[in-house]
Amino acid sequence: MSREKKVSYIITTLLVILLYTILQALMNFGVISRYWQSIITLVLINIIMATSLNLTVGVLGQVNLDHAGFMAIGAYTAGIFLKSTGISGIAGFFISIILAAIVAGIFGFLIGQSVLRLDGDYLAIVTLAFGEIIRVFIENLNITGGAQGMAGIPTTNSFSIFYFLTAISIAMIFTYASSRHGRAVLSIRDNELAAQSCGINVTKYKTFCFTLSAVFAGVAGAMYAQNVGVIAANIFNYNKSFDYLVMVVLGGIGSITGATFSAIFLTIIPELLRPLAEWRMVIYAVVLILIMIFKPDGLLGRREFSIRNFLNLDKYRKGDIELEK
Repeated sequence: MSREKKVSYIITTLLVILLYTILQALMNFGVISRYWQSIITLVLINIIMATSLNLTVGVLGQVNLDHAGFMAIGAYTAGIFLKSTGISGIAGFFISIILAAIVAGIFGFLIGQSVLRLDGDYLAIVTLAFGEIIRVFIENLNITGGAQGMAGIPTTNSFSIFYFLTAISIAMIFTYASSRHGRAVLSIRDNELAAQSCGINVTKYKTFCFTLSAVFAGVAGAMYAQNVGVIAANIFNYNKSFDYLVMVVLGGIGSITGATFSAIFLTIIPELLRPLAEWRMVIYAVVLILIMIFKPDGLLGRREFSIRNFLNLDKYRKGDIELEK
């Protein structure tokens, strides 16, 4: 690892810790109310959902309208485990997170094996259908509470756990997207035939990327279930999947940091506009339209916000300043 990368990683870690310290201090002193604490927690969950969906839509280049379905699987897996075992606290939280990730990953693998042979509009329609199948299936099971949903799920309201779990998830997603495996997936997105001719196992990389996206959606679902304590299948309908797709498109298809900023923006703006009552959704829609008119590629396009580039760390090597071309 180069010196520039090490410096950028250290600075990024310090900034993450600094942001946490500031937010935690504001909460402790009552500057951030309980209501806005719940909104911030929802922001963290939406960040994981948006960045994980970007793996499929942005990095792989395949439209996935089933992301809320994987979130539902994670939420109900965590809820069933916690209610049936009675394990609560930190231990119950992390065990449920792991189980939710595994179960959502299994479903992601099985569905990916079936649908990734398709492309474009056909893939979008099939994934949308699978999302609705998952929702209807959950509504017709007694163990999930049926259409009435599941209540009494043990909750975890620790901001610290949610914050650092989100930070770790983003780091893992970003690391995969920028690794050699991520670059292989990008080559499939750009030209599948050329990638295959270069010896890249297209089926393996497509399935793994789709499965990894489902795994993090399951994690977000488990976090959501333990944040609110009450879940229902109709929450995770196709509208929810469209919401996350909008976050990805607005942030920039293929940009992990863009999806992060977009998730923050699209979660907070409706709450800030809430005093405007029925006009808030109109203003919200107009803001989205204006952004897409003036920034059709999204907030960041396919670029990533990089501490390394921001501080021009690549200009310094072995004490010498490289001349800019």
